[in-house]
Amino acid sequence: MHSNPVEVALPNVGPGPDPLALVDLTEPVVPTDPTTTDESDPTYDAVVLLLHRDHHAGQCRRQVRAIGDRYDEFRERGCEVVSIVPEPRERVREWQEQYELPYPICADPEARLGDAFDQPVRLGTLGRRFDLVGRMPAAIVFDVRDADTDELPIAAAYRGETILDRPEIDALLAQADRCS
Repeated sequence: MHSNPVEVALPNVGPGPDPLALVDLTEPVVPTDPTTTDESDPTYDAVVLLLHRDHHAGQCRRQVRAIGDRYDEFRERGCEVVSIVPEPRERVREWQEQYELPYPICADPEARLGDAFDQPVRLGTLGRRFDLVGRMPAAIVFDVRDADTDELPIAAAYRGETILDRPEIDALLAQADRCS
């Protein structure tokens, strides 16, 4: 078990490596033409981590589809999006099969990243036992331009107080702009 959440490898049922750890997204890209430069470029400038509530959460399903519809805008900003669903791989695969998301979507049945990045959980024991009841949405934007692989700097964090309390896509894109 990793104590560093950026090193936690989760099953990814979307595009990209499987399993996927956030630290994997900080790997530099070697120049294709080494005669022009010998310096590597970061693969991404920013990573948006979306921490969802539950497999059945309609607002989370709408959010992943909306992000998928505008995914090119994130890529234009050098930003990768990763969705994390606190469910087993099979249930998360249902989302991918239904929505064909163009970005990684990972299963985290133990909600390790949600706990590590302070995803709000209301209603005490009941809320911790039933994610659909207690777990609130969260979005974390990491600035990974010069990231140390031990810790990714958090550029912005949105932690919902209700099931509807989540950032607008334009706000996430604006934050990605600040990281590029």
